[in-house]
Amino acid sequence: MQPLWSQQAVPRAADIISTVEFNHSGDLLATGDKGGRVVIFQREQENKSRPHSRGEYNVYSTFQSHEPEFDYLKSLEIEEKINKIRWLPQQNAAHFLLSTNDKTIKLWKISERDKRAEGYNLKDEDGRLRDPFRITALRVPILKPMDLMVEASPRRIFANAHTYHINSISVNSDHETYLSADDLRINLWHLEITDRSFNIVDIKPANMEELTEVITAAEFHPHQCNVFVYSSSKGTIRLCDMRSSALCDRHSKFFEEPEDPSSRSFFSEIISSISDVKFSHSGRYMMTRDYLSVKVWDLNMESRPVETHQVHEYLRSKLCSLYENDCIFDKFECCWSGSDSAIMTGSYNNFFRMFDRNARRDVTLEASRENSKPRASLKPRKVCTGGKRKKDEISVDSLDFNKKILHTAWHPAENIIAVAATNNLYIFQDKVN
Repeated sequence: MQPLWSQQAVPRAADIISTVEFNHSGDLLATGDKGGRVVIFQREQENKSRPHSRGEYNVYSTFQSHEPEFDYLKSLEIEEKINKIRWLPQQNAAHFLLSTNDKTIKLWKISERDKRAEGYNLKDEDGRLRDPFRITALRVPILKPMDLMVEASPRRIFANAHTYHINSISVNSDHETYLSADDLRINLWHLEITDRSFNIVDIKPANMEELTEVITAAEFHPHQCNVFVYSSSKGTIRLCDMRSSALCDRHSKFFEEPEDPSSRSFFSEIISSISDVKFSHSGRYMMTRDYLSVKVWDLNMESRPVETHQVHEYLRSKLCSLYENDCIFDKFECCWSGSDSAIMTGSYNNFFRMFDRNARRDVTLEASRENSKPRASLKPRKVCTGGKRKKDEISVDSLDFNKKILHTAWHPAENIIAVAATNNLYIFQDKVN
């Protein structure tokens, strides 16, 4: 892997990247940050003088998606942080994406304009209205070329449907509906209708003191428009079929790995909480991320995962200090490669892990300024847990827990990955000779 592009700046809280998402072609990459901004990067076309070189990503459009708000009824501040971005499949020249903060989902249209109309009858070129009595001839307006302008405009605003914080949005394969999930409920929306949604999952107990788990993530199946899954803080995944009933409180399948009693500890429940769930592109498997591992499940086998990959098992001995500094509650995401043959997720010290499912190999790489020089290869990193440390290894006690990679994305067709390291975005690609 070698860097294609990296964005670096003096850290500000508002600049911390909170979500990363490629569109369906991989030519556009959107990031959202804690300041409510969405930045879209576009892949440059291949250079004719270097036909084998692959295009780099440059800033295409930047816009303010959400502003801070205040809920006067509950005396709560609603922050502008973008929790999730999801692209809609492209139907015409324009691109559409959904972005959400804790409470409000917005549908944005991103379009290009490179022509402008001139020669109006009722107004001058500077926009001032003309005196109708002075108009003696009828003109036909003409289109003239202008500098390319990328416009982002909000087309729909979906609000007032979530009491709790939205953690997931997922576009259905029917391209007409999408779901949004908060801690206790999942709602189904139609993309054309903003004033109502249908509640399809509600796990809120009659007495909130009896609450034992919350919804942590939800996603639609990539091909079956009636199937979706949601994960919980208890480490379980429920697969629901909307054909069975309007309210999917009764799941069709229940995925849970039996706990090993010998490894039970004070932190077991916290580290088993699932922070992300993703279907494979084929729709046969799904992947879940908990604090220490990534698991791959076959949808036809509910009893246990078919693969378990340890992400940073060396932190098991550090759980007490990670609990004290709240890092144990960090929500790491995971993603599939375009062919489903590899998976990727983040860790601490700006490390990210890649697992080759076919070769049963894994590698730890680092996204940092030192190795972000263009066309330089990334060197695998190793963490030493004790004993004598080798030259290239880093001690587990030296890891920086403030540098964490929570958000990653994989190009849908090529080996190009995007990694968000706090306020820096790194884009790496497979090395080309």
